[in-house]
Amino acid sequence: MSRVVVGLSGGVDSATAAYLLQKEGYDVIGMTMQICRDVRTPWELDEIAQAKSVADSLGIPQVLEDFRAAFARDVEDHFAAEYFAGRTPNPCIICNRMIKWKALIKCADENDAEYIATGHYARVVRLPNGRYAVARSAGGKKDQSYVLFMLTQEMLARTLFPAGEHEKPDIRRIAGDAALPAADTPDSQDICFVSGHDYAGYLAERAPERMPGEGDYISASDGRIIGRHRGYLHYTIGQTRRLGVAVGHPLYVSEIRPGTNEVILSDEDVYSSVLSCSGLNFMGLSPAELPVGASFRATGKIRYAHAGAPCTVTRTGEDELKAVFDEPVRAVTPGQAAVFYDEGGAILAGGWICANQQSRMRMTQ
Repeated sequence: MSRVVVGLSGGVDSATAAYLLQKEGYDVIGMTMQICRDVRTPWELDEIAQAKSVADSLGIPQVLEDFRAAFARDVEDHFAAEYFAGRTPNPCIICNRMIKWKALIKCADENDAEYIATGHYARVVRLPNGRYAVARSAGGKKDQSYVLFMLTQEMLARTLFPAGEHEKPDIRRIAGDAALPAADTPDSQDICFVSGHDYAGYLAERAPERMPGEGDYISASDGRIIGRHRGYLHYTIGQTRRLGVAVGHPLYVSEIRPGTNEVILSDEDVYSSVLSCSGLNFMGLSPAELPVGASFRATGKIRYAHAGAPCTVTRTGEDELKAVFDEPVRAVTPGQAAVFYDEGGAILAGGWICANQQSRMRMTQ
C-alpha cells in the first residue's frame, strides 16, 4: 500500500482529496500547516480544528506543522516588497513553491510516504520528452494550474491531484455523500493573510514608515497633472474604478511610478501585444530544449482569471522570455505571472512579468 501525505487545510477540496485517495487504497496522512499570525487571522485556528475533524472522520493521523516564520519571510515579505516596488504580486504562487510543497515533501520523507497531494484543481502529466508538467484540470471551470507553475520536476514526480479530475460541484457532492465535516465549508478568500482584500491596510500595518502619501495623477497623453490620488499602493494596471478623478469619460491606470509616487492615467483602455518575463521556471520544456533565440507557440495566461491567448514565446536571455500575442491582451501587469501552455493544456514554462510594450490603445465598448 502506497502512503501519501495530503495537505489538509480544513476546506472541502483537501478533505475530499484525502477521502478519494483513501478510497483508492492509499495509506493517508493529513498534514495541516499553520502559516499566519493568530492575532490577525483568528480564522486559521478554526481551519486547523476543521482539518482535525476531517482527519478524525476519515480515521487518519493529522500532523500539525508551524510554518509561520517561513511564511512571513518567504511570502509576506515578498508580497510587501513587490507592492512597494509598484508591482502587483501573486503570493499564492510563491507559497506553493516555497512553503506548501517543501513542507509536504519534508513530512512525506519523515513518514516514509512516496507521494504528496493537495486539493488543487489541476493534473500532473508526463510529456513525451519525459518531463512532468502541471496540466489544466479535467473540468476546466475551477482550473488552478496557473498558481502551480513554479513547481519543480522533483516536486511533480511525487504529486497527486485527486480533485483535478472533477468539477467543484462534484467535489461537494462527494464530500456530502461521505458526510465529511468540510462538505459545506465556503471557499477560502483569495489571499489568506489579507483581510477584506485591503492590501493597503495590510501594508500600513506591516510597514507604516514606508507608506506613501498622496501623489499626482499624470495624463498619459500629455504629461499634465490631472488630479491627486491616495498613494500609488492603492492602484493596479488597468484599474478604472475608484480613481476619484472626473474628466467626463473613463480613465485607466496605465503605469505606476513608485519612485515619484505618480499614477499614470490613460483616456483609453490599455492593451499590450508584447511582454517580457524573468524568474523563469521550465516545466514541460527543459532549458536545453529552448536555447536562447528559440521560440515556441503557446497559449499564454497573464493572470489567474485570464482565459489565455495564443502567442509566440521566444527565449531572449538566460532568464528571460518574450511573448508576442496574436492579438493585444488587456492590462499586462508587472509582478503577475505569465504562464505558457501547450495545446493539450500542459504548462511548458512561465515567469514573472517585468515589462510590457503597448502596441496600441483600444477603447472599451
